[in-house]
Formats: sequence, C-alpha cells, structure tokens
Amino acid sequence: MFRVTIRGAFEELGEDEREALRGVVDSLQVAFTEAGTFTCDRSLSAFTFRCEVPAEPDDGEQEATERAIAALTAHGYPHRILRIGVTDMRNIKIRRKPRGAGGT
Repeated sequence: MFRVTIRGAFEELGEDEREALRGVVDSLQVAFTEAGTFTCDRSLSAFTFRCEVPAEPDDGEQEATERAIAALTAHGYPHRILRIGVTDMRNIKIRRKPRGAGGT
C-alpha cells in the first residue's frame, strides 16, 4: 500500500466546482482513501489531495504516483500539481513496546 500526498493549486474553477469544493472544506475529512480526499483553504486556491494506492509486489513510487494522479484527475477539477510525496507503507516498521513495559 502507498500513501500519496499531492499538493497543488486549482485553476479556473467554475461556480459549480467552487460550490462542490466548499462542501469538502466544510466536511474537513483528512483520511487517505482510494478515491482520494481533498483539503483546501477557504479561497479554494491551494489544495492537498490524499490518496491510498494498493501496491502490487513489483510496484514502486512511479506506479503509485501515476495512479494517484489519475484519481486526482478523475475528480474533474482543473488544477496544477506543485509537489508530490509518496510513502510506501510496506516499508513502515511498527515498534511495539515490550510486554510489561511502562511500570505495570
């Protein structure tokens, strides 16, 4: 699984698009989902798009980036991408506290 964060700017939004995005701003959902979620400022100029991309064994950051951009594009808002960050969740190690740690 990859988590991709795309930071960008909206371009030439129509009034219907602005109204739809205002609903997004009001909901304040910040989760990573396969369809992707937006957070943006009230002026609807800049945005952050968070997308969770399933990973095949041979997939790398390039494939994850392409799929996240496709998910962003599917939302239909005119935009330009400023920066993309990709985290390969397969490489994340979770450190667990030893049993009995913490004074109990």
